[in-house]
Amino acid sequence: MTHRVVVTGWGVVSSIGQTAATFWDSLSKGVSGIAESTFVPPEQLGNKVVAEIKNFEPTKHFEERQLIMLDRVSQIAVVAAREAIAQSGISFENGLSERTATIIGTGIGGQTTVDDNYKRVYGQNAKRLHPLVIPKLMANAPASQISMDRGLRGPAFAISSACASSTHAIGVAYQLVRFGVAECAVTGGSEACITYGTMKGWEALRVTAPDTCRPFSRDRKGLVLGEGAAVVVLETLENAKKRSANILGEIVGFGMSADAADLLSPDEGGMVRAIEGALNDAKLSSSDVQYINAHGTGTAANDDTETKALKRAFGNRAHQIAISSNKSMVGHSLGAAGALEFVATLMTLKEQVAPPTINYLGPDPNCDLDYVPNEARDMKIDAAISNSFAFGGLNAVLAVKRA
Repeated sequence: MTHRVVVTGWGVVSSIGQTAATFWDSLSKGVSGIAESTFVPPEQLGNKVVAEIKNFEPTKHFEERQLIMLDRVSQIAVVAAREAIAQSGISFENGLSERTATIIGTGIGGQTTVDDNYKRVYGQNAKRLHPLVIPKLMANAPASQISMDRGLRGPAFAISSACASSTHAIGVAYQLVRFGVAECAVTGGSEACITYGTMKGWEALRVTAPDTCRPFSRDRKGLVLGEGAAVVVLETLENAKKRSANILGEIVGFGMSADAADLLSPDEGGMVRAIEGALNDAKLSSSDVQYINAHGTGTAANDDTETKALKRAFGNRAHQIAISSNKSMVGHSLGAAGALEFVATLMTLKEQVAPPTINYLGPDPNCDLDYVPNEARDMKIDAAISNSFAFGGLNAVLAVKRA
């Protein structure tokens, strides 16, 4: 027996809003979270812009004794999860906690803890470190901390597949609920990767932009590193209706693929297989989809290849679909990107507004689709997909319908 799976809660901590409501308000208005770094002195960086969560105050959310155990990546994950669960109004009593999965995607886990302690060991010749360094930096820490914070006793684990991590996490959670392995899931992604070491590493790849992120635009110069967390509550349609929950959207399909081609260069064929996998799983035709939340990193290679993949997957219909990249506002939050974009896609359907791709200067010869340039668009949207295409050739796509 299979179940229809719906979303009944969402929570967001991002560079453009530290709640879901403020996130959507900024996203729909085209507000950018990209600015010079305050975490890393700009003079230490070649490319100085990032999308930081500004003025996040951990002590407003956690007691001091708790913070000893929580890297920033776990802090923002727990805050997003609390918001999602509160909005959902779900109670985990009467055994539901044992039937609730906690699945969180992250690309690199507790990077602040890693960076700070490498500095102490190699830069300051420290002989001893804090005994909780390892639990703080583990990639599974956000999932574990959410499960402990909310008392969730079902399957709990992390998924790490670079920039597709949280889309994979949501997709796997969807499958668990769909096939009755879990009755409910708290799922999404978190990343807090803006550190000196991480920034220098990304600079070395020569894919970061010196000014801002311009997905699909002419004169785009690369991606902008960001951070953030987004978490959703999934449950069966039957249970959501039984408790008169506010249904925010329905997941109807999930597609995955591997390029098996190149560690860094995206492959059109892999993208197409993931997109078609999600559409086939959802039993959607190309004519059923009105909106695509693109991976849209702002790099030459990704945007060219994603455009080609969309043309192959949707044919001539690709030119009639509204496409936007949230990374133009929130940057690329690596393992959390898919979760932030999934929530944005659900909000797009709920509000019937396609958010813009900002910083757009005009069409690139290789990117000639409708990228909703610079201003949001009111439009009828019944079905959409959200794309995530990661380094390593790891692709994941979610298909959703309006509630």
